[in-house]
Amino acid sequence: MGKIHSKWLVVLAVLLGTFTVILNNSMLNPTLPTFMEMFDVDAVAVSWLLTIYMVATGMTMPLTGFLGDRYGKKRIYMIGLVTFMLGSLGSALSPSLALIITFRAVQGMAGGLMMPIAMALIFNAFPRDERGLAVGIYGVAAMVAPAIGPTVGGIIIEFFTWPFLFLFNIPFAMLGLIFSYKFLQPTERNPHLKFDYIGFVLITLGIGSILYALGRGSTLELLLSPLSLGLLGGGLLLIVIFVKYEQMQEEPLLDLSIFKIPTYSISILVTATAQIGLFSGIFLLPLLIQEVYGLGEVQTGIIFLPAALLSGVFMTIGGRILDKKGPKYVIPFGLVILGSFTLVLGFNTLTTSFWFILVMNSLRSAGLGMSNMPATTAGMNAIPEAQVAQGSAMNNIIRQITASFGIVFFSIYYEVRRAKVFSTQAHLSMQEATLQALNEAFMIAGIFILLIVPFGFLLKGQKELDQDKQQKRA
Repeated sequence: MGKIHSKWLVVLAVLLGTFTVILNNSMLNPTLPTFMEMFDVDAVAVSWLLTIYMVATGMTMPLTGFLGDRYGKKRIYMIGLVTFMLGSLGSALSPSLALIITFRAVQGMAGGLMMPIAMALIFNAFPRDERGLAVGIYGVAAMVAPAIGPTVGGIIIEFFTWPFLFLFNIPFAMLGLIFSYKFLQPTERNPHLKFDYIGFVLITLGIGSILYALGRGSTLELLLSPLSLGLLGGGLLLIVIFVKYEQMQEEPLLDLSIFKIPTYSISILVTATAQIGLFSGIFLLPLLIQEVYGLGEVQTGIIFLPAALLSGVFMTIGGRILDKKGPKYVIPFGLVILGSFTLVLGFNTLTTSFWFILVMNSLRSAGLGMSNMPATTAGMNAIPEAQVAQGSAMNNIIRQITASFGIVFFSIYYEVRRAKVFSTQAHLSMQEATLQALNEAFMIAGIFILLIVPFGFLLKGQKELDQDKQQKRA
């Protein structure tokens, strides 16, 4: 019993830390106007509070595989948690917006260290046939935190001063640190592992350039500006050079050979698609609730709460099915549910009930829970144990880029399409044009998700992977 207990305490330890990190980032979204007023700056300046975090996280993630293998995963995770607390304290005590943005970058680097390592620590603690349920429970943090973050941030900014947005993190992070120290098991270290400096420069500059371009591309004009196009083109070129360079290294920063494993590569495709499903809802639903139906932030928050809870429940159910039956019995069906109910949200009218939208969003989130984390687990199970940290890092990097791309795509589509519908169809009001643009965006997201469903049937479970190994040996 003691052994089983310790395994679940590992999940609790990493859940506490990563929940705190994700929650803090989502707490800031509704508070940006307050920062604009406090520091007398425009929206572009204050948006760096979010952009710098995203860029710093993406640029740090490629390091986690090397650092975890070189110095031990437990140590790196705890360093990340301490760094996050220092970034939170520095942000709270900062006298200027520029200094807050600097410490937000520190928080982003900490998050980049923690997120991939957290998954690797869970995989180290659990055998392959129990990881689905464990990762499903851990994944609740990734779903509930963004859902309640805006509400928590709104309450803090309403009743306290803005520094408490960052001080709020410290007690929870401290608790996560205590649990990590007590319950995380030290992992093997390779002190002779060499650091790939050239690879590090190539991949961090490449990812940083792409994420920065996507972060500033909130309008079509900005995305198509010479700076953004240059950053996107330069970032893609650096990544191509990185791939070619890594293939020639004996000790690469990221071992890209794992992409030759079909189940891992397909799992990346599925999780990237699930990210589009997730962030299409996060971006489009507030616009639907507030711009079309004229409701407020409270109703918007209510839309996401049951969805987050249902997603968490079905993550654990999906994880258990994955452990017992394999990915083919859960992931394709999760994608069908996610895509179908996303498509249903493309048929709203001006008289559609708020409660109907709430139920549809909750049901689509159940599909998200059955597809996202189970696909991640299936892909990670397919790669060698020694490459789990690197596999987790690459999974997180691609998810980060996909999420950023999804938000940029839907924001630009919404703005451009709404303006065109309003200008070309004189009989429609702006409210009706807004609804049509949002409906079309939901339809695009739903169709794209459904197109990926067949790939879910190509994912292999542990029994099939073991059979493949035996056939190769024979």
